[in-house]
Amino acid sequence: MAKWTAKHEAPEPLEGPVVATVTGGTILWFALFLVQLPFYGWFADRGQLWWVWTCAAGGFLGLIGIWYVRGRDAALKRHAAEQAEQTEQPPSPQP
Repeated sequence: MAKWTAKHEAPEPLEGPVVATVTGGTILWFALFLVQLPFYGWFADRGQLWWVWTCAAGGFLGLIGIWYVRGRDAALKRHAAEQAEQTEQPPSPQP
């Protein structure tokens, strides 16, 4: 079997409102969890409790995701500021 090689370069990764997207998804998971809580007995009677706990797990994992993407966003901004600072500084004269 021959080794696969790409025929073209991979596109640049898409950057968007990542923090807002993850925060919105986390809020949605917690909202779904809270909406299902009054029906806990109904889910338990039918063996479908995993629906409730999946929403809770999604919300808590979303909190980890928010922490991660906020740190990533801060690191990207810090890197961009450092790059801009380096391009603005004139080269020092060589003796």
